[in-house]
Amino acid sequence: MSGRSGAKRPNFLVIVADDLGFSDIGAFGGEIETPNLDALAATGLRLTNFHSAPACAPTRAMLLTGTDPHIAGIGTHEEVLAPSQRGKPGYECYINERVVTLPQLLGDAGYLTLMSGKWHLGSSLETCPATRGFARSFALLPGAANHYASSPKAGTGFPKQDTLYTEDHKFVDLPEDFYTSDGFTTRMIDYLGEREDKTRPFFAYLAFSAPHWPLQAPDDLIAKYRGRYDAGPEALREERLARLKELGLCAKDIEAHPIVAKNKPWVEMNAEERARSARAMEVYAAMVERLDWNVGRLVRHLKETGEFDNTLILFMSDNGAEGALIEAVPVFGPYLMDFIDKYYDNSLENIGRPNSYVWYGPRWAQAATAPSRLYKTYTSEGGIRVVAFASGAGLARKAEIGHAFSTVMDVMPTLLELAGTTHPGAEYRGRPLEPMMGRTLAPYFAAESDEVHPGDAVTGWEFFGRRGIRKGDWKAIWIPAPEGTSDWQLYDVAADPAEMHDLASAEPARLAEMLALWDDYVARTGIVMVDIRT
Repeated sequence: MSGRSGAKRPNFLVIVADDLGFSDIGAFGGEIETPNLDALAATGLRLTNFHSAPACAPTRAMLLTGTDPHIAGIGTHEEVLAPSQRGKPGYECYINERVVTLPQLLGDAGYLTLMSGKWHLGSSLETCPATRGFARSFALLPGAANHYASSPKAGTGFPKQDTLYTEDHKFVDLPEDFYTSDGFTTRMIDYLGEREDKTRPFFAYLAFSAPHWPLQAPDDLIAKYRGRYDAGPEALREERLARLKELGLCAKDIEAHPIVAKNKPWVEMNAEERARSARAMEVYAAMVERLDWNVGRLVRHLKETGEFDNTLILFMSDNGAEGALIEAVPVFGPYLMDFIDKYYDNSLENIGRPNSYVWYGPRWAQAATAPSRLYKTYTSEGGIRVVAFASGAGLARKAEIGHAFSTVMDVMPTLLELAGTTHPGAEYRGRPLEPMMGRTLAPYFAAESDEVHPGDAVTGWEFFGRRGIRKGDWKAIWIPAPEGTSDWQLYDVAADPAEMHDLASAEPARLAEMLALWDDYVARTGIVMVDIRT
């Protein structure tokens, strides 16, 4: 690729969707209209074995630091920080000083670094994007907020509108017509258009907060999907699975994990319950289509300025689809439900509008994560195997489907290599650093290698006390009941990607090896274990 051969350095555009499911876009088997993403994916490299953290903030830390979130400061979400974790290294709930960020190093290498979108890596001006290497930034600091500016604001409860958004080093108000996906994209296009030196390469990070709840979208797009989901999530799941097989994104004989959910199946719902559930999915689909429309706006801008052909585009979700029954989450569910009852209108005809506040639950989520097990916050494949593709500048693997295991930690070393620069090692500007844990994807993108990680590579995950450790094709996970058991489980994820057949009893020596690797992972990353059940 160009950065590796010494030619003109490529621009980088990294696009992250929030809680997007594996099969939500057309190129990955979905029925939602996403022509712009589909076009990029079809001409690029679709990554079917790309892994994130089980939740949004840890993934973003991995992306921007190339290392484990427990090392980078995002061992858990600030909203659920346990007393035993407070003050411990890796639990600062912002990117700490033990790491250096991708925009810092690319900025040092001469790149213009730009961000627009969700941050979730620090909730203050002292920890906002402008302090971690972005020359220009427009950011939503917390993990979730209304998508419209016209939703309930400060003084009415949760959250405070006037401390949500920053531009560069200050808090800013939103225009009345603001909608997140539109506003984030417009600001990124503005930043690109305002550059004084158009020959300078750029790193642009566009981090959508869609389609994260609350599910809100323009009325006309919601109406477009009216009736599309009236057969329910189980039927959609079968439709998506069939399409994944047809596209070659999973094996035709794959054994899919069954749905695991505490809410009613479609067949047990009454007419009103079905209507409300289907409407939530209609709004979700509209949010995804609007995200795609905005990607198209940005791509058109790059083509009009002549920069598209020299831009490498990476697209990914930050975790598996969001399947939680938010109302049942003990950390904030009761307070949130009281707030919604007071300030929002969730009548059927109003769902999706600025003053509504809904989510779609575990059954629709597992239509999107199938054939994998479970969804966001879990260390099973449904929580950490995410939609991702690379497209554009110098990519040798064009119109291909790639099955090599990789993780979001691999993005930073990849872009550094393609930019012709390196990680500084053990020290940066006089302070000690932890090393990157990711591996460059550049040889894989260039078709010089068929794998990203060697067969004995070890990768660990932990979130909410749920655990996972992988070596090669073997993976051990610990998920407490009712979704799991009280014991560690062992899977050959090459032969059993849906994690259906627990081999812990049949392979005791291998399980013992994996548990030793887990203990080593905990020691290396400083994990402070808690069990927060959601």
